[in-house]
Amino acid sequence: MYIVTATVVVPKEKTEEVINIYRNRSRKVDNVDGFQSFQLLQNDKKPEELTVHMIWDSKEEYLTWVRSDHFKEIHDLEKHYPDQELAGIVPTVTQYEVVAE
Repeated sequence: MYIVTATVVVPKEKTEEVINIYRNRSRKVDNVDGFQSFQLLQNDKKPEELTVHMIWDSKEEYLTWVRSDHFKEIHDLEKHYPDQELAGIVPTVTQYEVVAE
């Protein structure tokens, strides 16, 4: 199993806007081979810190997704988001191989 997280810190006044973007996400990834789940996490102590948490069957299947046209389309849209303050936020991405359960 492979887990990928992407964490961003958004302006406090825009936190709900960003949460709603993820609530209305395209869901293109949901039917990709190897994809298991997606969650958006909000930090209890720092509500402006949001983390995308995705679980994959394997690193290889995740990398296949990252190299896909659908992935590129979704992330190109983020770069052209009308709110330039949000468009300029760069996530911290961390990848984990599950080594024990």
